[in-house]
Amino acid sequence: MPLLKEFPHDFLWGASTSAHQVEGAWNEDGRGLSTVDLKKMPEGITDYKIASDHYHHYKEDIALMGEMGFKAYRCSISWTRIYPNGNDEKPNEKGLAFYDHVFDECLKYGIEPIVTINHFDFPIHLIEEYGGWQSRRVIDDYVRYCQTLFEHYGKKVHYWLTMNEQSMMIVYGQSRVASLFYGEPIKSRKKVMDVNHIMCIAQAKVMKMYHDMNLGGKIGPAPNIVPVYAASNKPEDVLVTMNYNEFRNTLYLDLLVKGKYPKALWSYLEDCHWTPDIYEGDMEILANGKPDIIAFNYYFSECTQAYQDEEEKVEEFNDNVTFMAQSGNKPRIAQQVANKNIQLTTSGMGIDPIGLRIVLRELSDRYELPLIITENGCGVKDVLEADGTIHDTYRIDYLKKHIEQLRLAIHEGVDLIGYCPWSAIDLVSTGEGIEKRYGFIYVNRSETDLKDMKRYRKDSFYWYKNVIATHGKCLD
Repeated sequence: MPLLKEFPHDFLWGASTSAHQVEGAWNEDGRGLSTVDLKKMPEGITDYKIASDHYHHYKEDIALMGEMGFKAYRCSISWTRIYPNGNDEKPNEKGLAFYDHVFDECLKYGIEPIVTINHFDFPIHLIEEYGGWQSRRVIDDYVRYCQTLFEHYGKKVHYWLTMNEQSMMIVYGQSRVASLFYGEPIKSRKKVMDVNHIMCIAQAKVMKMYHDMNLGGKIGPAPNIVPVYAASNKPEDVLVTMNYNEFRNTLYLDLLVKGKYPKALWSYLEDCHWTPDIYEGDMEILANGKPDIIAFNYYFSECTQAYQDEEEKVEEFNDNVTFMAQSGNKPRIAQQVANKNIQLTTSGMGIDPIGLRIVLRELSDRYELPLIITENGCGVKDVLEADGTIHDTYRIDYLKKHIEQLRLAIHEGVDLIGYCPWSAIDLVSTGEGIEKRYGFIYVNRSETDLKDMKRYRKDSFYWYKNVIATHGKCLD
């Protein structure tokens, strides 16, 4: 076994959260209504209105991150905390001040803020006024919002992520979970592809603007990426897997990095009459707005095959699948199947550490940009013992196996600059409440009882602290 290369000396060890999942204080200090505030949660599942109450605990929470030795903290800014309606004449000074305080606390502990500009939550007012991301009017409002952030925080924040998981907002654009992004699901598949195009135009403009402002930092997108395996070595399974991968992964990054659509996918969209409306100058905007880095979120892999019989080629969209159907009773791109070669967490999520290495290799080869992992985690129910301990050995095992693959990917030539697993502290998981916990720090509340909101260090807290202190050398 050759001696593996070390993690880079300036590697950004940290963890992640998002504003709407952790902050709470949904109607305080001038914050406006967002899609997440009106999201209807399943019975018995908490909403986002209080979450982990990070808004009032940020100093305590960031001090704990500092105790762990974080080099970076990936968080997000709530658009409606800065512009309550999304396009107000002036920004909300109390909203600006809150994030000033957050970033100042981070810098006090030597923690580099990595800031997501838009992490799902979106101003309700803009949806009511013109349809939000379904209208090209949103481009100017998004660019103006970003300009405000760059001008106000540009000297404190050196890493910006334009949008979290655009890929998931498009993949799930017609499902019930879409209410988190758009206020309600989008009925037309063609409209979903219009939204995707608008999102990419907006991000390209913002990336060019950031570079023109010469603030000296880095900017890029943050999609959700999965490796997609063919269920067999049958040529037809391999082919549909290639096709599905273009929709699930490369569509978004090809547009933002290369400035063009994947060829086979574009042909597919033409066949379905789903091609987006492309205005004069759009492709030039995409060509001129390039990222410096690619951030991405990774949790699991997917496995696909060609459809087996005609009866499975149904038109109705199913929330449990993540591929598009064709109109006119034509086949879908691919059929998802279970991969019996991987284990599952107790919450049913696949565990595929090697898949992370595969993604790193593929992204590195295709786009040749520095990479940073901004989400990767084990969401399960944790137990707070009577003595205040939380023995989350399953989380340690999960993260250890993934970090081992990071070092192998670096040894193989991947330019990986950071690892920020999900999540720094317990937060409200998307549609699944607070009891599906991901954090290194336990927040003492349940779905229906806020209790005392006290913070507790899990066993994984101490483990990750040692990982960072040894620069990834000690994973036991």
